[in-house]
Amino acid sequence: MRILLDECMPKDLAGALSGQHVLTVQQAGWAGISNGKLLRRIADSGQCDVFLTMDKNLPHQNKIRELPFAIVVLRAQSNRLEHVLPLASEVIGRLSEFRPGNAYVLSSVT
Repeated sequence: MRILLDECMPKDLAGALSGQHVLTVQQAGWAGISNGKLLRRIADSGQCDVFLTMDKNLPHQNKIRELPFAIVVLRAQSNRLEHVLPLASEVIGRLSEFRPGNAYVLSSVT
């Protein structure tokens, strides 16, 4: 599975997503691009099956139904690695559930 980490995500999260091809927005050369344009670039590149972000508004501010990848929003206390790391195993465990054009929210916040 090809996972792209949004620039708001800790890049070290990639190590916890073992067995997957993980790339960051920065590595792809797309840092600083607005959400709408970023989603189009990701779609046009064909390099992503799952886009991981912490931007809870992203799915609501953009048309995602036609995207060729799923968006997974992680909700945690912060974007520090120790706060998002507990969600990594849930991401891995649910990869087969994530469908293109859909958004999913995984939360460690109660």
